[in-house]
Amino acid sequence: MSKVSKIAIVTGAGSGIGKAAALELLRDGWSVALAGRREQPLHEVAGESHAGDRALVIPTDVTDPDAVRHLFERAVQQFGRLDLLFNNAGVGAPAIPLEDLSVQQWRNVVDINLNGMFFCIQQAFRVMKAQSPRGGRIINNGSISAHSPRPDAIAYTATKHAVTGLTKAASLDGRQHDIAVGQIDVGNAQTELAQRMVQGALQANREMTVEPMMDVAIVGQSVLYMANLPLQANVMFHTVMATKMPFVGRG
Repeated sequence: MSKVSKIAIVTGAGSGIGKAAALELLRDGWSVALAGRREQPLHEVAGESHAGDRALVIPTDVTDPDAVRHLFERAVQQFGRLDLLFNNAGVGAPAIPLEDLSVQQWRNVVDINLNGMFFCIQQAFRVMKAQSPRGGRIINNGSISAHSPRPDAIAYTATKHAVTGLTKAASLDGRQHDIAVGQIDVGNAQTELAQRMVQGALQANREMTVEPMMDVAIVGQSVLYMANLPLQANVMFHTVMATKMPFVGRG
């Protein structure tokens, strides 16, 4: 490991935005603990990166506080410290009327998108406060849905709005410990989660419209930019989106 290598944990690193961010960090010389529920995709990301022992695979269910604690302990044991948490793991629910959403579907989204994100923030604070030099950076993955909902997406929207609250509270509480906390809000990146928009997405007027998309690698580059800032500076909220997607205005 290079003596100048910084250390990151990326959750949801096996696909989509997490994969794109992990690859950008590894290409930039970071050492990265790749966390996710499915082990095989994590190994595929590590192999694609050609980063050798700078890529550490740690299968993790972020809804399990013990598994999250093990993730952070294992990463620090391997790399010695933690400079960045990209708090990315997230999931949606079926696009159905809210009254048809089951309790289990609701709880699954809340457990991953909100509880899991909090458990990771909590462990990151514990590590970053105690290490020397102290401090570090946390980047939470919000969403355009942290600002504006789509139809039939109440669970995802509610949790992503809640992520903004986590970001603000953790940013405030982290100041005294040199922990910078920010949020990246992504719109229409080409990922498995957003694939349905290529065929058509339900609009506010209930019409189906094919929406423009952007390369998910652009999001990885945005995360890398935020990650490489000195701790005296923080991007509190960063929105990166397909230029022509229907977001601003009265769509």
